[in-house]
Amino acid sequence: MQARTLIGAMVFGIVWMVAQALIPTVIGRGIDEGVANQDAGRLGLWVGALAGLGLVQAAAGVFRHRYSVVNWLTAAYRTIQLVTRKSTDLGATLPKRVATGEVVSIGVNDLAHIGGTMDVIGRLAGAVVSFLVVSVILLTTSIPLGLVVLVGVPLLMLAIGPLLKPLQQRNHTQRELTGELNTLASDIVAGLRVLRGIGGEEVFLRRYAGESRRVREAGVHVGRLQSVLDALQVFLPGLFVVAVVWLGARFAVRGEITTGELVAFYGYAAFLVMPLRTVTEFANKYIRALVAAARTCRILSLESEIDDPAERSPEPGSGALVDHATGVVVRPGRVTAVVSDGPDVAAAIADRLGRYADADVTLAAVPLRSLPRRDVRRRILVSDAGATLFSGRLREQLAAGRSVDDAALWRAIHTASGEDVIEALPDGLDSRIEERGRSLSGGQRQRLVLARALTADPDVLVLVEPTSAVDAHTEARIAERLAEHRAGRTTAVLTASPLLLDRVDHVVFVREGRLAAEGTHRELLRTEPMYARVVTRGEDTT
Repeated sequence: MQARTLIGAMVFGIVWMVAQALIPTVIGRGIDEGVANQDAGRLGLWVGALAGLGLVQAAAGVFRHRYSVVNWLTAAYRTIQLVTRKSTDLGATLPKRVATGEVVSIGVNDLAHIGGTMDVIGRLAGAVVSFLVVSVILLTTSIPLGLVVLVGVPLLMLAIGPLLKPLQQRNHTQRELTGELNTLASDIVAGLRVLRGIGGEEVFLRRYAGESRRVREAGVHVGRLQSVLDALQVFLPGLFVVAVVWLGARFAVRGEITTGELVAFYGYAAFLVMPLRTVTEFANKYIRALVAAARTCRILSLESEIDDPAERSPEPGSGALVDHATGVVVRPGRVTAVVSDGPDVAAAIADRLGRYADADVTLAAVPLRSLPRRDVRRRILVSDAGATLFSGRLREQLAAGRSVDDAALWRAIHTASGEDVIEALPDGLDSRIEERGRSLSGGQRQRLVLARALTADPDVLVLVEPTSAVDAHTEARIAERLAEHRAGRTTAVLTASPLLLDRVDHVVFVREGRLAAEGTHRELLRTEPMYARVVTRGEDTT
């Protein structure tokens, strides 16, 4: 996909470096034909040629740099786009397969290594071609010198080669440890309130410090080998240059080459450092990019647990949402509460109803597994306990990319009893929310998440414990307003809260994975002792 800009960088890289490669020849010819022969005309000609090469080199250098920057940015941010799209496609599958720190590390470190390799390709092409040009020039001037260059440069690359594999392995180890450290940091930040509540900051601080030391030690191991490679990048080309200059000087003393050719040899000796270092720089960056690309490809190769069907069914109309595994029926146009004898069962039901798990679930008698995921997500919205807020303006958070007027936003906020949350913010709906809404309390975040789900106004809304973090008075207000807000819309509320259960249209009770009873909350309290124990948490209700 970057062929055009890569070719552009290579073309201008070749012109840029070949122009530099020809400068020693022009200077040598100017000395021999102009200075030595005292020919002002020839001297002027070669000075003009030198100026022309300088202009060509300057112009080509500008365009090479521009193409290289485009290649860097395109490769780096296309990587982020690919990973983001894959993350969106994987959805709930991603956190089950990959730690948070792995994805963070791609955005922090890996994209720079991948982009860096694309950046150096233009100069690499110029280094290879200019090396061949210099070799031809030296061969036409002196076959022994030309052969020294043609044979010596591959030998230099072979001398550095044994360091590349260990360096790749050490980079890989450091990359793994950095990902683990990022994951630990994310966990600590996400659970900071809990840690403070139980006094666990010191425990996790010591753990983080220990992991940091491991990353530092791995970085030192990389640095030691990297320092040797960097030193060789200077020492070996320098040694090679000394050899070329020494041989050229000997040939000049014996009269086998002219004074101008000797000056040119000195110029080439200095110039050859650049292509040689560029090649070793590419090898170094390529190793880092391989490690980064391998980690990126690991995420891109993940497959979603839920696949789109080969043949899609017609779009379902308005009808009941049925989980055939449990027998739960969420009737159209009504608010149905689902109570289970365990939180894991409730979470599993929500996953099945929203098609986050492959199951026998139908909407208006149409199997969800026969519908594309995009259509299911558009029709059915699941807002569970893991739903969170992102960084950005609150208004945009609640609208979630839709065009929603303020009246609809405030109606959803009112239903979620969130007016006091908005009033406490400095700029109201235009206030900026920090990542995961960490500046808000748990109850405030939960109410805003509920408001966001209500603003979406889906055909079917599945809410999992939407009031677990709020106080009883707030929960009572939400319970009273929720049924009115969702009147005529299909809604499932998975909860054990008596305040919510007393306000819904219908309650179904799931026991040991199967539908055990259904009716109103008060009817089930009278007729189902197990239901009463679940919703009252074993308290005496007499």
